Amino acid sequence: MPPLGPLRPSPLVDQATRRIEEQISAGLWPVGSKLPGEVALAKELGVGRSTVREALRALAGAGMVQSRQGSGVVVTADRPVEDWSARLRRAELVHVYEVRSMIEVQAARLAAVRRDDADVAALDRALAARHAAGGADDATFVDADIALHATVVAAAHNPVLSDLFAQFAPVLRERLVELVGLLGLRIGDPDHGYASHAGLVEAVQRGDAEGAARALQEELDGTRARLLGP
Repeated sequence: MPPLGPLRPSPLVDQATRRIEEQISAGLWPVGSKLPGEVALAKELGVGRSTVREALRALAGAGMVQSRQGSGVVVTADRPVEDWSARLRRAELVHVYEVRSMIEVQAARLAAVRRDDADVAALDRALAARHAAGGADDATFVDADIALHATVVAAAHNPVLSDLFAQFAPVLRERLVELVGLLGLRIGDPDHGYASHAGLVEAVQRGDAEGAARALQEELDGTRARLLGP
């Protein structure tokens, strides 16, 4: 395996990061091993310690190394860890829907128990906005649909659930706009799924946790079934 070698002038931090990453991926420093110190890396790369420090910080952000008290910098992965958003974009929509069901159905249960007057009013507004979007294009309709689901999740008053749904929302929006057109879901029914969404809102508002969970599960299962096909 060739030595690291000095770097050419240019964005030195980017080059140093890439060079160290390549050597980790090639097995020079296996997972669990300790990297050479900053001084040694700086000498091999022909850069200053500050450049090495920034490169190691970037690799730590990518999940490849970790600084441990008394142990120095340890290799934790042999390639950058893909972030959650990128993984969601790459995932099949049917898999996204399976996880979405786990999050949203529980959120609907909690929402029915925890909703307050402000949530009840927000749900009415969100349902009305979704209904009004029935006369708009697919993108506007999907935006209104996701906004209603986000309002249900918000009524659960659990910030972790809200954050998880927020991670799903951009991917859902992009893929659902395509799906609505591809499956022709709104042909002959511009306000597709109104009854099931109205049932969900009513169940949350009256405090029926299991009714809310059931209404949402049936709605999501129906879409998932369409994705899987006959």
